[in-house]
Amino acid sequence: MPIATVNPANGETLKTYEAMGEEEIERRLQLAQATFRTYRTTTFTERARLLHRAADLLDEDQQDIARVMTTEMGKPVKQARAEAAKCAKAMHWYADHAAELLADEEPDAADVKDSGASRALVRYRPLGPVLAVMPWNFPLWQVVRFAAPALMAGNVGLLKHASNVPQTALYLEDLFHRAGFTEGTFQTLLIGSGAVDEILRDDRVKAATLTGSEPAGRAVASTAGEMIKKTVLELGGSDPYVVMPSADIDRAARIAVTARVQNNGQSCIAAKRFIVHTDVYDAFAERFVEGMKALTVGDPLEDETEVGPLASEQGRADLEELVDDAKRSGATVLCGGERPDGPGWYYPPTVLAGIDREMRIHREEAFGPVATLYRAADLDEAVLIANDSPFGLSSNVWTRDETEVDRFVRDLEAGGVYVNGMTASHPAFPFGGVKRSGYGRELSGHGIREFCNITTVWHGA
Repeated sequence: MPIATVNPANGETLKTYEAMGEEEIERRLQLAQATFRTYRTTTFTERARLLHRAADLLDEDQQDIARVMTTEMGKPVKQARAEAAKCAKAMHWYADHAAELLADEEPDAADVKDSGASRALVRYRPLGPVLAVMPWNFPLWQVVRFAAPALMAGNVGLLKHASNVPQTALYLEDLFHRAGFTEGTFQTLLIGSGAVDEILRDDRVKAATLTGSEPAGRAVASTAGEMIKKTVLELGGSDPYVVMPSADIDRAARIAVTARVQNNGQSCIAAKRFIVHTDVYDAFAERFVEGMKALTVGDPLEDETEVGPLASEQGRADLEELVDDAKRSGATVLCGGERPDGPGWYYPPTVLAGIDREMRIHREEAFGPVATLYRAADLDEAVLIANDSPFGLSSNVWTRDETEVDRFVRDLEAGGVYVNGMTASHPAFPFGGVKRSGYGRELSGHGIREFCNITTVWHGA
């Protein structure tokens, strides 16, 4: 795949970049290693000052970088501005909280005495250069939620971004440099996916994080396992959105539309499978389909647009294959389901009902504005359908019954359970999944400690 900005609204190639050669990659690896030796000794106060400055610059750049993101991958520009604002917020949050999150921990005094020590503590130390392999769907946020905690922990970052968002990738390196971080603290590597394996095998790279597809996750995890390096993986998701009879059906249906089509439906944590109790199925389905039909599809640079084009021609073709397979297998199309004429990689908001386990769309992630509706006879069947997926990223549950809430929290196989609301990431809460959605956690204290050497310091009596 060429490293290029291709406008998904019309298919026009706007800018193309040459991939970095071996000499440039080697120079940057040397720089990362050398920079880490010094950066690791900086104080939390100094790191926080720099990260606050980066956040302030990002706020100043919000309008411009939002247009770049929209032009590169097609998200509605209002959502792009919101993404930039969210990134600045996360930077401020980690700048304010990292010292506390990584403060030395003192074990219980009785345990210290029992160990024969005069004193003991646990200290969090940085690992070194961390390779981040990041996707195009949230081209700022996916990177910042790695970079902010990694840099505050004293690590340095090497970014291999998706090849279709090179301008955003270069902007991030420039942003940290303008904020005052030493050259080499955060570097963008303009490389293809084929170059990742060799870089990950390099002894100077100490760990890796990847957000992306299952195949990409398997490749990185395999190499990292062979080299015995720490990894965090956030892979696909096919999140359930369960609606029970006690729910506010109007609100559940309204938020369901946003939960499905946020970022043009290209979000791992977007609700994708809507599992509705039979007593309220018809009422929910009617409102949900009405909401999907009412969405404004169009030029993503226009503020009134709610759904823009998919990020790539191949992405649209993959989504279309899933829908066509479901239709051939007997699914009912309640709205959408047909590729529109005209330029750009658009696909209409689509709702499918009558899904069975043999359809590909039941097993695979639909990365676009396509929802599947399921009817559940009771709570037990709702849980069975929800868990009948290889993925386990997050989940959404709508009920006013606390007993049902307890059951869902206990039984749903997911990294998050959002009750009477849609899944959304926040710097204070851990984010990640189970099953084929990956392992490890980003954000919160859990995320910043993922790439730390958790060190026991023991003093004899």
